[in-house]
Amino acid sequence: MAQYITKITILGSGPAGYTAAIYAARAGLNPYLVSGFEVGGQLTMTTNVENFPGFPLAVSGTELTDKMRQQAVNMGVNIINDKINGVDLTCRPFLLSSENGNCFKTDCLIIATGASAKWLDYDAHKKYIGKGLSTCATCDGFFYKNKTVAVVGGGNAAAEEALYLTNFASKVFLIHRRDALRAEKILQERLFKNPKIEICWNNVVSEILGDQEVKGVKLKNVVTDEKKTIVLDGIFLAIGYKPNSEIFKKYIDLDEDGYIITKPNSCQTNVEGVFAAGDVKNKYFQQAVIAAGTGAVAAMEAQKYLSSL
Repeated sequence: MAQYITKITILGSGPAGYTAAIYAARAGLNPYLVSGFEVGGQLTMTTNVENFPGFPLAVSGTELTDKMRQQAVNMGVNIINDKINGVDLTCRPFLLSSENGNCFKTDCLIIATGASAKWLDYDAHKKYIGKGLSTCATCDGFFYKNKTVAVVGGGNAAAEEALYLTNFASKVFLIHRRDALRAEKILQERLFKNPKIEICWNNVVSEILGDQEVKGVKLKNVVTDEKKTIVLDGIFLAIGYKPNSEIFKKYIDLDEDGYIITKPNSCQTNVEGVFAAGDVKNKYFQQAVIAAGTGAVAAMEAQKYLSSL
């Protein structure tokens, strides 16, 4: 148990958090970064990152965040492997408490806690987690060699998961509730060309079937109401994210989906001295490069705020 008194504390270890920390360190603010227990955030679940500038060849999400972490360390960022579970933003300095019993008093706070994968029906399906139900193809795809799996979703994440799973599975169903994908065109082209992938348009999962392990899914066509059953060995969810903002809702303005609201063209929240960056505030464009950009903006705005005190 320790007490840390800082000018600036950054919560989160994804692209937004690391970038904010690097900029804050370059500004001489001696930042502390509390990593959370999912070090690297959602990016570590991405197999190949092809669209982050500076990497002409695809790089894994884990490798990319590891490089960001090392850069932050080289800049002198103090990284604490802990998770904040309580905040008081009414006092000055702000007061943060952690799961490991640590206490942080900070003049300025950057929230870069990201977002977590959504589940179809957590209570109904939690018995299958790790037994055929997953949100991470990178983590679990290897276990489905020559088996049949399904991916639920229609965005970039779902397309990437489906394509990755073809490296192992003999058949991959992509289940999407609409008649068109939201994924980037280049990913769609790869999906349509891959003989292992079959897309179930206008379908939703009405039930996951199995006993101790996933054995299949029941689908319902949202247009025709037709129902069908697909025999499966595994199902991967890629249906969006929930922002990790719950502990801030007493103090910070959130939208109806829990994303942190910031001032126009800014990372400043409704609480002076508290900034938000990355996927916890970015509802529509959840990309590593955008998260990193907002991390830089948050740090520069934080520097100006601290200079004004």
